[in-house]
Amino acid sequence: MDWRDDARRLGSAEFRGLSAASPVEHIDAAVDGHRLAEGGLWVLVGTFEGRLDAWRFARAEHRAPAAAPPAPHRRWDGPVASEWSTSLDEDAYVAGVRAIRQDIRAGDVYQVNLCRVLSAPLPAEAPGPDAVALSDRLSHGNPARYAARIVIPETDAMPGAWVVSASPESYLSVTGAVLSSAPIKGTVAPGGRMLDKDVAENVMITDLVRNDLSHVAQPGSIEVTELLAEHPHPGLVHLQSTVKARLDGVHDWTDQMWPDLLAGTFPPGSVSGAPKSSALRIIAREEPEPRGPYCGAIGWIDADARRAELAVGIRTFWWDATEGGTLRFGTGAGITWGSDPRGEWEETALKARRLIALASADTMSP
Repeated sequence: MDWRDDARRLGSAEFRGLSAASPVEHIDAAVDGHRLAEGGLWVLVGTFEGRLDAWRFARAEHRAPAAAPPAPHRRWDGPVASEWSTSLDEDAYVAGVRAIRQDIRAGDVYQVNLCRVLSAPLPAEAPGPDAVALSDRLSHGNPARYAARIVIPETDAMPGAWVVSASPESYLSVTGAVLSSAPIKGTVAPGGRMLDKDVAENVMITDLVRNDLSHVAQPGSIEVTELLAEHPHPGLVHLQSTVKARLDGVHDWTDQMWPDLLAGTFPPGSVSGAPKSSALRIIAREEPEPRGPYCGAIGWIDADARRAELAVGIRTFWWDATEGGTLRFGTGAGITWGSDPRGEWEETALKARRLIALASADTMSP
C-alpha cells in the first residue's frame, strides 16, 4: 500500500513542495516550543488567539513544486452560496472602522486590522469534508504561493485539524540561519491604483516586522530587501515588502529559537496592527467571533533540514463539527486614519469574493 493511502486514513498535510503523512506526536508549541528545533518534521497550525498546535509526522517528502496546478478530478460538495453568513454585516463593519478611526485620533493606535468571519453549514462525518477536493479546486482556480491542506483526525492522543488555505503571504521563512518575513498591506483590483493610505500602512507594518524580528536577529543583520512591490494575484493586486535577518547565536536552531521567535512575532503584524498590543485590545473589542486559524500561522518546520515555511493564515477555510458541521472563511482590511469605511468593507468583499465562489456548491463542477 502506498504511504499516501495511509495518509488519507491517519492524517496528512500538503504544502507547495512538501507532503507529510502519519502524525505520531502532538505538542502545545506555546508551552513546549523548544521541541520544534530538536528534530523531525513538524506541521504547525496557530490560531490568531494564540493556540499553537504542532504535530510531528512520521513520513515526509520534499519535492519541486508543480509548474502548473492539475485540473480538479474530485467533486467538491460545498455549501450553498446563499447560506454564507458574516460575523459583521456591512453596517456593523463600517461602525467598527469608524470606532477604530476614533482610537487613532485619540492616539491609542496607528493601524488595526478589522476582520469578519464568513460561515456556512456543511455537514460531514469526521474528520470532515473532502479537503483534497477543495484544495485541488483552489489550486486550479486560485493558485497561491503558500497553499496548504492539513487534515488530522482527532484521537484520544492528539487533537485534530481541518484547514485548507490559499495564502499568498509569508509569515516566517527560515533556511539555515537566514530568516525572512514578507508582510502584505495594500490591496486593489487589477488595474486599480494603490492609495496613499496603502503605502503608509505597508511602511508602518514593515517597520513593525523589523522590530519583531530583532528579538532573535544578529545585531545589524536586519534589512528590507523589497519595499512596496506590487504583486499580482488571482482577482487582485497586493502591496508587499520583505524583511530579512540572520539568527543570532542564541537562536540559531537552539531550543530557544522557536519559543522566542514565536513570542516575538505572533500574531503576525500585518493582520493585527501597530502598536500590536493596542491593536489586539481593539480587535477583541470590535470582533464578535474568534478568528481561529485565519490570521494565525500555517506551515511546517523541518528541524533536521534546518528549514521552515510558515504562512500567514489568510485566504483560509477551516471546518469544525459545531452545529452539525460548519465551514468558515475570514476576510479583513487594515484600518488607518485615512480609511474610508465603505471602501474598507468593499476590500473585505473583494478578498473573499473569488474564494467563496470557488468553495460554494453553486459554482461547483465535477
